[in-house]
Amino acid sequence: MIRAVLVSALLILPATWQPAAAQVAVTEITTPGGIDAWLVEEPSLPFVALELLFPGGSALDPEGEEGAAALMAAMLDLGAGDLDERGFAEAMEAVAAEFSFDAAGDSVSVSARFLTEFRTEAVALLELALTEPRFDEDAFGRVRARAVSAARSALRNPNRLASLEMNRLAWGDHPYARPDDGTEESLAALTPDHLRAAHRRGLARDRVHVAAVGDIDAETLAAVLDDLLGALPEAQAPLPPRAEFALEGGVTVVPFDGPQSVIAFAQRGIPRDDPEFFAAFVMTEVLGGGRFGTRLMRALREERGLTYGVGIGLATRAFGESIQGRLSTSNDRAAEAIEMVRAEWAEMADAGLTEAELAAIQTYLTGAYPLRFDGNARIASILASMQFQDLPVSYLTERNDLVRAVTAEDVAALAARLLDPEALHFVVVGRPEGLETGAPPGN
Repeated sequence: MIRAVLVSALLILPATWQPAAAQVAVTEITTPGGIDAWLVEEPSLPFVALELLFPGGSALDPEGEEGAAALMAAMLDLGAGDLDERGFAEAMEAVAAEFSFDAAGDSVSVSARFLTEFRTEAVALLELALTEPRFDEDAFGRVRARAVSAARSALRNPNRLASLEMNRLAWGDHPYARPDDGTEESLAALTPDHLRAAHRRGLARDRVHVAAVGDIDAETLAAVLDDLLGALPEAQAPLPPRAEFALEGGVTVVPFDGPQSVIAFAQRGIPRDDPEFFAAFVMTEVLGGGRFGTRLMRALREERGLTYGVGIGLATRAFGESIQGRLSTSNDRAAEAIEMVRAEWAEMADAGLTEAELAAIQTYLTGAYPLRFDGNARIASILASMQFQDLPVSYLTERNDLVRAVTAEDVAALAARLLDPEALHFVVVGRPEGLETGAPPGN
């Protein structure tokens, strides 16, 4: 099945191309082998950007095997089929292909760029990497050693410690509570057989989202994808269950020597398919979108000099959601910073935003959106991510209208329902004066 839909996006086009956005055709295809994909044909440059997203990622790591998916992804281009690590690298260089592989908390991503001239050879190499990775002992030992070193270094990084502790507290026995990249202990226990099992769990032909942008037509792409993915197994491991953000309001102090405290804070969030999601998006951008002019930035940096920067955002993951924020401040002002965050949270919950704030943020968000489409590879990544989030192709043209449709009344109603300063939990990594684990100051 092939269906074409017109959408607005930016492409890398010849210098004669002038408009800031172009009408390009996004074609939805289903290959003879049953693989769905989105395609943007752009023959003016002789290369293709291909993006694959396999749902699950590190969330599929069994307890005690944290880091298996991450190591598996890191080794996919370190030898495959009859090519060892050096042979695979030389074969890639010979056809000027670029591959990258990554395992995050919710997915394994594969990004590929290859020239039209060498498409056949590049796709054959990528197929080897996806279907016949070697996981040779010598390469495995080197990759695992780097991962163990990174896990050890993470324990000396206050920002990383704050994230680890927040996740551990917030997600209970869900995989989200465990480190995506593993711990020293879990990584040390891994073997190549664990990576082979992670490969079988994580890469399934019936559970993949595909986007391609560049010099390729629908018929050719369909044949490429069936060749590329046809040998992968069907999904063997179920995806994780829903996760509930059950952490109550309060403070958790993680002692860490240094002049400053890193403060992470969070409360329950809103699902991506909630009808009020865009009201929540607009609200959080006004409250603390990480730029000058947000309420939190004005209150904490500009008016009181508590921090160089503070930002919040909707942390909407595949199986659970939260509102997360982060700042750093001196140890002697950590309690004051927490009080100011809670006060701004309460102000938004009580009164919403002003019409002037709404107009300003809508102008910013709608103006910034087209700038994301700054090249073929970036467009392919966006299209695959949209599929992962179960968004239609029409979202590309509808998104800014959804932002503009938000009213001050929408935000006020949503803020009153969602924001709760008493439910905010703060993880403070440092030696904060006047703070200890328990209820937040003032309670």
